[in-house]
Amino acid sequence: MMDLASILRYAAPIGFSAVGETVGERAGVINIGLEGTMLLSAYAATELSLTTKSPWLGLIAGAIVGVTTSLASGVLTINMRQDQVVVGTALNLLSFGLCGTLFERLRGATGQLLSLPALPKVWGGIDLALVVLVLFAAALTVVLVRSDWGLRVRASGEYPASLEAAGYSVNRTRFEAVSVGGLLAGLGGAYYAIGVAGSFAPDMISGRGFMAIAIVTFARWKPIWGLVAACLVGYFESLQYQLQMTHQDVPKSLLIALPYVATLLILIFSGRGTNAPAALGEPYKGMR
Repeated sequence: MMDLASILRYAAPIGFSAVGETVGERAGVINIGLEGTMLLSAYAATELSLTTKSPWLGLIAGAIVGVTTSLASGVLTINMRQDQVVVGTALNLLSFGLCGTLFERLRGATGQLLSLPALPKVWGGIDLALVVLVLFAAALTVVLVRSDWGLRVRASGEYPASLEAAGYSVNRTRFEAVSVGGLLAGLGGAYYAIGVAGSFAPDMISGRGFMAIAIVTFARWKPIWGLVAACLVGYFESLQYQLQMTHQDVPKSLLIALPYVATLLILIFSGRGTNAPAALGEPYKGMR
Protein backbone atom coordinates (compact mmCIF):
# COMPACT_ATOMS: atom_id res chain seq x y z
CA MET A 1 0.00 0.00 0.00
CA MET A 2 1.50 3.32 -1.08
CA ASP A 3 1.50 6.21 1.38
CA LEU A 4 1.18 9.93 0.76
CA ALA A 5 4.89 10.54 1.31
CA SER A 6 5.87 8.07 -1.40
CA ILE A 7 3.41 9.54 -3.90
CA LEU A 8 4.52 13.11 -3.16
CA ARG A 9 8.19 12.16 -3.43
CA TYR A 10 7.77 10.71 -6.92
CA ALA A 11 5.42 13.52 -7.93
CA ALA A 12 7.72 16.33 -6.73
CA PRO A 13 10.09 16.65 -9.73
CA ILE A 14 7.19 16.95 -12.17
CA GLY A 15 5.12 18.90 -9.64
CA PHE A 16 7.74 21.61 -9.09
CA SER A 17 8.28 21.94 -12.84
CA ALA A 18 4.57 21.95 -13.74
CA VAL A 19 3.71 24.58 -11.12
CA GLY A 20 6.53 26.82 -12.37
CA GLU A 21 5.70 26.21 -16.03
CA THR A 22 2.11 27.28 -15.32
CA VAL A 23 3.33 30.73 -14.28
CA GLY A 24 5.52 31.10 -17.38
CA GLU A 25 2.75 30.01 -19.72
CA ARG A 26 0.23 32.33 -18.10
CA ALA A 27 2.65 35.11 -19.10
CA GLY A 28 2.77 33.82 -22.69
CA VAL A 29 6.08 31.91 -22.63
CA ILE A 30 6.27 28.15 -23.11
CA ASN A 31 9.53 26.58 -21.96
CA ILE A 32 10.18 23.61 -24.24
CA GLY A 33 13.64 23.52 -22.67
CA LEU A 34 12.19 22.39 -19.35
CA GLU A 35 13.76 18.97 -19.79
CA GLY A 36 17.23 20.43 -20.21
CA THR A 37 16.73 22.89 -17.37
CA MET A 38 15.84 20.05 -15.01
CA LEU A 39 18.84 18.01 -16.13
CA LEU A 40 21.31 20.87 -15.67
CA SER A 41 19.86 21.60 -12.25
CA ALA A 42 20.05 17.93 -11.25
CA TYR A 43 23.70 17.84 -12.24
CA ALA A 44 24.52 21.06 -10.37
CA ALA A 45 22.72 19.74 -7.30
CA THR A 46 24.64 16.48 -7.52
CA GLU A 47 28.05 18.11 -7.68
CA LEU A 48 27.47 20.64 -4.91
CA SER A 49 25.75 18.21 -2.54
CA LEU A 50 28.61 15.74 -3.00
CA THR A 51 31.21 18.45 -2.39
CA THR A 52 29.54 20.04 0.64
CA LYS A 53 27.69 16.96 1.99
CA SER A 54 24.61 19.19 2.23
CA PRO A 55 21.41 18.32 0.32
CA TRP A 56 20.07 21.81 1.01
CA LEU A 57 22.96 23.49 -0.77
CA GLY A 58 22.38 21.05 -3.63
CA LEU A 59 18.75 22.17 -3.89
CA ILE A 60 19.81 25.82 -3.80
CA ALA A 61 22.35 25.18 -6.56
CA GLY A 62 19.65 23.54 -8.66
CA ALA A 63 17.32 26.50 -8.16
CA ILE A 64 20.05 28.99 -9.16
CA VAL A 65 20.88 27.02 -12.30
CA GLY A 66 17.17 26.82 -13.14
CA VAL A 67 16.72 30.58 -12.88
CA THR A 68 19.92 31.29 -14.82
CA THR A 69 19.01 28.90 -17.61
CA SER A 70 15.49 30.29 -17.92
CA LEU A 71 16.76 33.88 -18.02
CA ALA A 72 19.27 32.97 -20.73
CA SER A 73 16.49 31.35 -22.72
CA GLY A 74 14.34 34.42 -22.08
CA VAL A 75 16.94 36.71 -23.65
CA LEU A 76 16.53 34.77 -26.87
CA THR A 77 12.77 34.30 -26.79
CA ILE A 78 11.58 37.52 -25.10
CA ASN A 79 14.15 40.17 -26.01
CA MET A 80 15.32 38.78 -29.37
CA ARG A 81 11.89 37.25 -30.17
CA GLN A 82 13.29 33.94 -31.40
CA ASP A 83 10.99 30.95 -31.81
CA GLN A 84 10.30 29.48 -28.37
CA VAL A 85 10.13 25.88 -29.59
CA VAL A 86 13.43 26.12 -31.46
CA VAL A 87 15.22 27.77 -28.53
CA GLY A 88 13.84 25.21 -26.08
CA THR A 89 14.85 22.30 -28.29
CA ALA A 90 18.37 23.71 -28.64
CA LEU A 91 18.57 24.11 -24.85
CA ASN A 92 17.59 20.48 -24.35
CA LEU A 93 20.22 19.22 -26.77
CA LEU A 94 22.91 21.45 -25.26
CA SER A 95 22.02 20.29 -21.74
CA PHE A 96 22.17 16.61 -22.64
CA GLY A 97 25.56 16.99 -24.27
CA LEU A 98 27.03 19.25 -21.58
CA CYS A 99 25.88 17.16 -18.61
CA GLY A 100 26.93 13.92 -20.25
CA THR A 101 30.40 15.23 -21.06
CA LEU A 102 31.03 16.84 -17.65
CA PHE A 103 29.69 13.87 -15.73
CA GLU A 104 31.83 11.38 -17.63
CA ARG A 105 34.99 13.46 -17.24
CA LEU A 106 34.51 14.16 -13.54
CA ARG A 107 32.80 10.99 -12.33
CA GLY A 108 33.55 8.35 -14.93
CA ALA A 109 31.23 6.63 -17.36
CA THR A 110 28.77 5.50 -14.66
CA GLY A 111 27.27 7.02 -11.56
CA GLN A 112 26.47 3.73 -9.86
CA LEU A 113 28.86 4.47 -7.01
CA LEU A 114 27.44 7.93 -6.33
CA SER A 115 25.31 8.33 -3.23
CA LEU A 116 23.93 11.78 -2.50
CA PRO A 117 23.18 12.99 1.04
CA ALA A 118 19.50 12.51 1.85
CA LEU A 119 17.03 15.17 2.92
CA PRO A 120 15.93 14.80 6.56
CA LYS A 121 12.28 13.86 7.08
CA VAL A 122 10.10 16.20 9.12
CA TRP A 123 6.86 14.23 9.37
CA GLY A 124 5.68 10.79 8.25
CA GLY A 125 8.42 10.36 5.67
CA ILE A 126 7.76 13.82 4.20
CA ASP A 127 10.75 16.16 3.90
CA LEU A 128 10.70 19.94 3.98
CA ALA A 129 11.09 20.26 0.20
CA LEU A 130 7.73 18.50 -0.28
CA VAL A 131 6.11 20.93 2.13
CA VAL A 132 7.61 23.81 0.12
CA LEU A 133 6.14 22.32 -3.08
CA VAL A 134 2.60 22.26 -1.64
CA LEU A 135 2.99 25.81 -0.30
CA PHE A 136 4.28 27.09 -3.65
CA ALA A 137 1.37 25.51 -5.53
CA ALA A 138 -1.21 26.97 -3.15
CA ALA A 139 0.42 30.41 -2.95
CA LEU A 140 0.88 30.82 -6.70
CA THR A 141 -2.71 29.76 -7.32
CA VAL A 142 -3.86 32.64 -5.13
CA VAL A 143 -1.25 35.12 -6.37
CA LEU A 144 -2.13 34.62 -10.04
CA VAL A 145 -5.79 35.40 -9.34
CA ARG A 146 -5.76 37.84 -6.44
CA SER A 147 -2.64 40.00 -6.76
CA ASP A 148 -1.70 42.90 -9.02
CA TRP A 149 1.36 40.98 -10.16
CA GLY A 150 -0.79 37.99 -11.06
CA LEU A 151 -3.07 40.26 -13.09
CA ARG A 152 -0.06 41.59 -15.00
CA VAL A 153 1.17 38.05 -15.67
CA ARG A 154 -2.23 36.98 -16.99
CA ALA A 155 -2.51 40.11 -19.13
CA SER A 156 0.93 39.40 -20.59
CA GLY A 157 -0.28 36.01 -21.75
CA GLU A 158 -3.75 36.99 -22.87
CA TYR A 159 -3.47 40.47 -24.38
CA PRO A 160 -0.01 41.95 -23.90
CA ALA A 161 -0.90 45.18 -25.72
CA SER A 162 -3.33 46.03 -22.92
CA LEU A 163 -0.55 45.56 -20.36
CA GLU A 164 1.72 47.92 -22.27
CA ALA A 165 -1.11 50.42 -22.68
CA ALA A 166 -1.52 50.41 -18.89
CA GLY A 167 2.11 51.49 -18.55
CA TYR A 168 3.77 48.16 -17.71
CA SER A 169 6.59 46.39 -19.52
CA VAL A 170 5.52 43.14 -21.16
CA ASN A 171 9.12 41.95 -21.41
CA ARG A 172 9.81 42.61 -17.75
CA THR A 173 6.64 40.81 -16.69
CA ARG A 174 7.53 37.82 -18.83
CA PHE A 175 11.07 37.71 -17.43
CA GLU A 176 9.66 37.73 -13.91
CA ALA A 177 7.32 34.86 -14.77
CA VAL A 178 9.98 32.71 -16.43
CA SER A 179 12.27 33.36 -13.46
CA VAL A 180 9.66 31.81 -11.17
CA GLY A 181 9.27 28.95 -13.64
CA GLY A 182 13.02 28.44 -13.83
CA LEU A 183 13.44 28.46 -10.06
CA LEU A 184 10.80 25.74 -9.64
CA ALA A 185 12.08 23.70 -12.58
CA GLY A 186 15.52 23.87 -10.99
CA LEU A 187 14.11 22.63 -7.69
CA GLY A 188 12.32 19.85 -9.58
CA GLY A 189 15.50 18.63 -11.25
CA ALA A 190 17.54 18.97 -8.07
CA TYR A 191 14.92 17.13 -6.03
CA TYR A 192 14.87 14.25 -8.48
CA ALA A 193 18.61 13.77 -8.05
CA ILE A 194 18.67 14.23 -4.27
CA GLY A 195 15.22 13.25 -3.04
CA VAL A 196 14.24 10.48 -5.47
CA ALA A 197 17.22 8.88 -7.22
CA GLY A 198 19.90 9.68 -4.66
CA SER A 199 22.35 9.75 -7.56
CA PHE A 200 22.83 11.16 -11.05
CA ALA A 201 22.81 9.83 -14.60
CA PRO A 202 22.86 11.88 -17.84
CA ASP A 203 19.55 10.37 -18.95
CA MET A 204 17.80 10.47 -15.59
CA ILE A 205 15.11 13.08 -16.36
CA SER A 206 13.72 10.80 -19.09
CA GLY A 207 10.94 13.00 -20.41
CA ARG A 208 9.71 14.41 -17.09
CA GLY A 209 10.11 17.96 -18.37
CA PHE A 210 7.80 17.20 -21.28
CA MET A 211 5.38 15.47 -18.91
CA ALA A 212 5.30 18.65 -16.80
CA ILE A 213 4.45 20.72 -19.88
CA ALA A 214 1.64 18.30 -20.74
CA ILE A 215 0.28 18.45 -17.20
CA VAL A 216 -0.09 22.23 -17.40
CA THR A 217 -2.76 21.72 -20.07
CA PHE A 218 -4.64 19.23 -17.89
CA ALA A 219 -4.41 21.67 -14.98
CA ARG A 220 -6.08 24.42 -17.03
CA TRP A 221 -3.13 26.67 -16.20
CA LYS A 222 -3.85 26.54 -12.45
CA PRO A 223 -0.82 25.71 -10.25
CA ILE A 224 -2.70 23.71 -7.60
CA TRP A 225 -4.25 21.44 -10.24
CA GLY A 226 -0.80 21.00 -11.73
CA LEU A 227 0.30 19.56 -8.41
CA VAL A 228 -2.76 17.28 -8.27
CA ALA A 229 -2.01 15.95 -11.76
CA ALA A 230 1.64 15.44 -10.83
CA CYS A 231 0.52 13.41 -7.81
CA LEU A 232 -1.52 11.19 -10.14
CA VAL A 233 1.57 10.58 -12.27
CA GLY A 234 3.61 10.14 -9.09
CA TYR A 235 1.20 7.44 -7.97
CA PHE A 236 1.78 5.46 -11.14
CA GLU A 237 5.55 5.93 -10.92
CA SER A 238 5.50 4.65 -7.35
CA LEU A 239 3.23 1.81 -8.45
CA GLN A 240 5.61 0.66 -11.16
CA TYR A 241 8.43 0.20 -8.64
CA GLN A 242 6.11 -1.73 -6.34
CA LEU A 243 4.97 -3.96 -9.20
CA GLN A 244 8.56 -4.63 -10.24
CA MET A 245 9.12 -6.21 -6.82
CA THR A 246 5.83 -8.13 -6.58
CA HIS A 247 5.25 -9.09 -10.23
CA GLN A 248 8.61 -10.06 -11.64
CA ASP A 249 6.95 -11.98 -14.48
CA VAL A 250 5.67 -8.72 -15.98
CA PRO A 251 8.12 -7.13 -18.48
CA LYS A 252 10.03 -4.32 -16.77
CA SER A 253 9.74 -2.06 -19.82
CA LEU A 254 5.94 -2.28 -19.60
CA LEU A 255 5.98 -1.22 -15.96
CA ILE A 256 8.39 1.65 -16.65
CA ALA A 257 5.90 2.96 -19.21
CA LEU A 258 3.11 3.33 -16.62
CA PRO A 259 3.72 7.02 -15.72
CA TYR A 260 3.99 7.97 -19.40
CA VAL A 261 0.79 6.12 -20.28
CA ALA A 262 -0.93 7.87 -17.38
CA THR A 263 0.20 11.27 -18.71
CA LEU A 264 -1.05 10.40 -22.20
CA LEU A 265 -4.45 9.34 -20.85
CA ILE A 266 -4.67 12.56 -18.84
CA LEU A 267 -4.14 14.55 -22.03
CA ILE A 268 -6.64 12.49 -24.03
CA PHE A 269 -9.44 12.86 -21.51
CA SER A 270 -8.74 16.41 -20.42
CA GLY A 271 -7.45 18.10 -23.55
CA ARG A 272 -10.86 18.92 -24.97
CA GLY A 273 -12.19 22.38 -24.38
CA THR A 274 -8.99 23.79 -22.92
CA ASN A 275 -8.38 27.48 -23.49
CA ALA A 276 -4.69 28.29 -23.51
CA PRO A 277 -3.54 31.89 -22.95
CA ALA A 278 -4.23 33.72 -26.21
CA ALA A 279 -0.66 34.97 -26.66
CA LEU A 280 1.06 31.75 -25.57
CA GLY A 281 4.21 31.15 -27.60
CA GLU A 282 3.92 34.45 -29.48
CA PRO A 283 6.75 37.00 -29.19
CA TYR A 284 5.54 40.49 -28.38
CA LYS A 285 6.79 43.16 -30.76
CA GLY A 286 5.25 46.15 -29.02
CA MET A 287 2.40 48.47 -29.89
CA ARG A 288 2.45 49.91 -33.35
